[in-house]
Parts: sequence; structure tokens; C-alpha cells
Amino acid sequence: MEPLKNLYSKAFFKDLNSHIQKVVPGFDEKGFMKAIHDRNWEQEELKQRIRHVGNALHAFLPGNFKKQAKAIATISKNLIRSGAKENSFPFICLPDFIEVAGLDDFETSLDTMEIVTQFISCEFAIRPFLLKDPELVMKRMLGWSKHENYHVRRFSSEGCRPRLPWGKAIPAFKKDPSAILPILENLRDDESEFVRKSVANNINDIAKDHPSIVLQLIQNWKGKSKRTDWILKHGSRTLLRKADPEIYRHFGLSGSHDCELENFKTDTKKVLPGGELNLGFGLKNRSKAEQLFRVELGVYYVKSSGGVSRKLFKITERIVDSGETVTFKRKLSFKDLTTRKHYPGRHRIVVVVNGVETGATEITLLK
Repeated sequence: MEPLKNLYSKAFFKDLNSHIQKVVPGFDEKGFMKAIHDRNWEQEELKQRIRHVGNALHAFLPGNFKKQAKAIATISKNLIRSGAKENSFPFICLPDFIEVAGLDDFETSLDTMEIVTQFISCEFAIRPFLLKDPELVMKRMLGWSKHENYHVRRFSSEGCRPRLPWGKAIPAFKKDPSAILPILENLRDDESEFVRKSVANNINDIAKDHPSIVLQLIQNWKGKSKRTDWILKHGSRTLLRKADPEIYRHFGLSGSHDCELENFKTDTKKVLPGGELNLGFGLKNRSKAEQLFRVELGVYYVKSSGGVSRKLFKITERIVDSGETVTFKRKLSFKDLTTRKHYPGRHRIVVVVNGVETGATEITLLK
């Protein structure tokens, strides 16, 4: 797989420079590219390259920050009009420029983010601003939660997540997320699925520190609309994986079940690095009544230390009739990901029904 850092290619910089030249005639493209491709460039990873380009933009765009920010905003508008949204990710250097240069000018920075985030999300760039003055920023984000543009509405939720992946954590919001709740209230029935996913992710972040707040949201919101119910269910996924009894009760699940695991098999007991296996099993409802089963696959992955850590993968949540047997087939990959590296050793695979490990098998990942 091509490393993400290589998105900063000759083709990307040709495109970026052409957009800059339209807004800043006489822009020192040669000097800019020389500053980009310095002696450190080849060794830098993705986040380092993003910051490298952000710094270079600050150094080579003419004028003070207000003038530079105006140019960045105009470039973003032109990019939107050009239809470049499909390949927008490497342009995350534009929000990074605001983070690099704008911390001493909140008004200009937030005005610029409102425009830029409609092309490429400013969810990471706003984190230092939240850390510096959360009250001022959250007042602005609450207004954004009612913005006509769904990218801005989504930004109002995604930007203030307590535990945004890849982003700086906001310790104050992990301790007390009450400032986030009015934003989520405004977005709980948003027409955009993109926005609703962010709301669910924000709730899931909150659930890791304050499950009681999520339970209260469920009590207040559940049944208001199908869109809101989806947000609550998806936002409760961490608590559902933990088989939290209160969460189970709210979603009609029981922490116990009367089922029988049948024919739990894998097609191999030894897997090569980067390989995969096929597995299958059946679940029979032995009760005299239908039951709601939440079925998950748990894998006890070997860690670099030699210990193990369980990862759960949801398979389904469905009602099974009395006496009915439901069969499942799945593939399990051991290809390394950016979020998980696989280590050789014995891996335990379990079937989890309503939070209870119901059956297990073992495979060996070879060196």
C-alpha cells in the first residue's frame, strides 16, 4: 500500500501552486518548493509533512496573518468551485496553516476556518484554540451547529470531540463535557448522515468517561425520530461492547441468553503474516420464545509484549425465533493496519452473544 505521506506528490504541489498563483500573483513558487523539499522532507511522515507545508505557507504567503488568511480562504473557495473535494485530503495543510500562524488572532482564524472547513475539515486545527480559550471557541461552535452548510455543522461536533483520533485531546471536555451537549442537541436530528455520524462519534467519546451522561441522552432523546435513535445506538457502541446492563436494557437486550453454538470452525489453524482465514458457526435459539441476539466476534490479539488484548467485531443484532438456527460465515484478516500491527503467536477467537463468550477456538499466526 502506498504510504499516505506520498499524497504530497509533484502533482499535488503543481495543483496547489496553480491555485495559489491565481490568488497571489507573483507567489515565489521556486522558493516555496525549495523550502518544502529540504534535507528532512524524505524522512518525514504524514503529520510531519502536513506541518512542514503549513509552516512553508506561513513563510511564503505575503503580508501579515490577516492577509495570508484571506488568501487561504479564497483558495479554499476556488477549490470548492473547481470540484476538487473528492481528492481534498492533502489540502489539510490549509487548516494546519491556520493552526501554525493564527493562535494570536482568534477572530480571523475562526472566520477563516468557517470557510476552509467547507472544503477540508478544520477539526484538528481548532484543537489548540479550544485548549487556549474553550469558552470563546465553543460559543462560536454552537453557532456553527445551526449553519446552513452541513460541513460546518459537522465541524461543530467533530472539532470538539473529547477524544478525536489523531487530534489533540481536550482534557477539560473529558472531565466535563457539558459544554458539548447544546451542540449535540442542535444536531441530534440533522438531515445529513455525515453530521449524524459525527454526533454519534462524539457521544461515543463521552461514553468512555461519562456513561451516565449518555444514559441521560438516551432517556431524553430515544423515540424522537429514527435518525436520532440511530445516533444513540451508534454512539453507545463502546458501552454495548462492554455489555453495560443499563445500556442493554435501553436497547432491548438481555445480558443472558439461551442459545447453543454449533460447528464453530476455521479453515486453518495456522496463518501466514498478512494472511486471512475463513470461519463459520451456527447459533440455535433453545428458548421457547424468540430472543434478541447481539452477536460479536472477539479476537485476543497477541501484543508486542507477548500478552493479549481482546478486540470485538460486531456481526449482527437480530431477533431469532424459538428453535431457529442462524449460520454465520466470516473472513478474518491478519494484514497490518495503521491502527493495528499483528504479532506472531497463539490467537484465541471467541463468539460473544449478548456480552457472554459462548465458544472459542485458537489459531497460530506464524512468524
